[in-house]
Amino acid sequence: MNTPSLAHFVWLCTPFQGAIPAARPSRFRGISSLRPSLVAAVAVAMGLGMVVAAHAEEDQAQQFTPEFRELHKGFDGKHTPKITAPDSVKRGAWFTVTVSVGAESMHPSLQEHFVRYIALYKDSVEIARTYLHPVYSAPTVTFTVALDEGGLLRAIVEPTHSAAWEASKKITVVP
Repeated sequence: MNTPSLAHFVWLCTPFQGAIPAARPSRFRGISSLRPSLVAAVAVAMGLGMVVAAHAEEDQAQQFTPEFRELHKGFDGKHTPKITAPDSVKRGAWFTVTVSVGAESMHPSLQEHFVRYIALYKDSVEIARTYLHPVYSAPTVTFTVALDEGGLLRAIVEPTHSAAWEASKKITVVP
């Protein structure tokens, strides 16, 4: 039994039936009547796929409660970031800021539950960010930064199973 080749399929899907005469084998001359049905079936399948995808997106959006979207500023032993930095630094001098996730105990780094990123802000301006991968990276990062003026160092971390968590530390810059 002969099965249709890629050339047959190309001919069926080509907008101009006679455009590629060599690709149209003689034993399939009568199949051109199926071409409109094939096009209609593909269009219906694509339409149904878009409807299903839109419905799934709606369902997923409803699963994210306001609590899940909200930035957590309270204390949680495994999720609250811990900022280790000096209280005062010289203007323009490099210093280190270490952010670890979990003020009491280290956050897990498992395939199904890990910290996506750790970001460091000075007031409302992001100054550094590190993305983490599960299993092979611990949720602890040391940034080396310099500041021109004092303010609030803020660490924001985002685990996979909850909204982001924030902690802050006041820092003074001296001349």
